Amino acid sequence: MTTTDIDTTPNPVLRTSPADPATAAAHFAARLSLYTDVSDVHSALESGDPGFVLVDVRDTAAWEQGHAPGAVHLPYRLVAERAEDLVTAGTPVVVHCWSPACDGGARGALAFARLGYRVKEMIGGMEYWVREGLPVETAAGVAAGPVDPLVGPVGGLSCSC
Repeated sequence: MTTTDIDTTPNPVLRTSPADPATAAAHFAARLSLYTDVSDVHSALESGDPGFVLVDVRDTAAWEQGHAPGAVHLPYRLVAERAEDLVTAGTPVVVHCWSPACDGGARGALAFARLGYRVKEMIGGMEYWVREGLPVETAAGVAAGPVDPLVGPVGGLSCSC
């Protein structure tokens, strides 16, 4: 199939030609250097030595509604003035906000990057943390809900990918 054939195909997936392997490799390597998922974050936190600090950049009301155990609370609007008090310089940071539909995580990641931190955003945010049945901490303690079968494997805490 030539580029012309691909550009005129009725197949919407191949209407725009897939990237060449080198371009695809560079793109996905860059993507993985900027993002991580809730399952990998949870697994790393459970190891006891994750090598990063998980920072919840939501506001105080959202934090109190429930957060990932072990996370640090720092609303993204306060990162510039408080990050150095909560996260040791040189420590990688993983940030998250509510959900994939929220840019708070990106705003927090940008604020940390501008301060010189290496940072990733946890895709899915707190929404997918909860939907994957991972533990949530509140003033009442720590509890995990059921896995949403549309986003995670029922009976397991990992997508095993």
